[in-house]
Amino acid sequence: MRIGELSERTGVPSRLLRYYDEQGLLSPARAGNGFRDYEESAVAQVAEIRQLLDAGLPIRIIKAVRPSADADPALIAEIERYHDVLDARVRCLARNRDALAAYLAAVRARA
Repeated sequence: MRIGELSERTGVPSRLLRYYDEQGLLSPARAGNGFRDYEESAVAQVAEIRQLLDAGLPIRIIKAVRPSADADPALIAEIERYHDVLDARVRCLARNRDALAAYLAAVRARA
């Protein structure tokens, strides 16, 4: 299938699909005219890439993880470390949010 059809079926803009190709996340065949030609399996691959990106993984980790995250314990450890970093950020943001809410409540009480 051509890039436009893959874009339509996945809801991912063509420019992002080209970017995924440039980053080595997708490997379409090339037609004689240079157009990308995607297999049916590309639909599931794009869905997986989007899921990992939406989870906050950087492309460098996604490239290492795909196509199988269960192959390398070192990769799993790296993903776990990244998860821990994200978790620490969330806790920090929650503390900041709570402190700001308390400040706003105090300001409103004085007003």
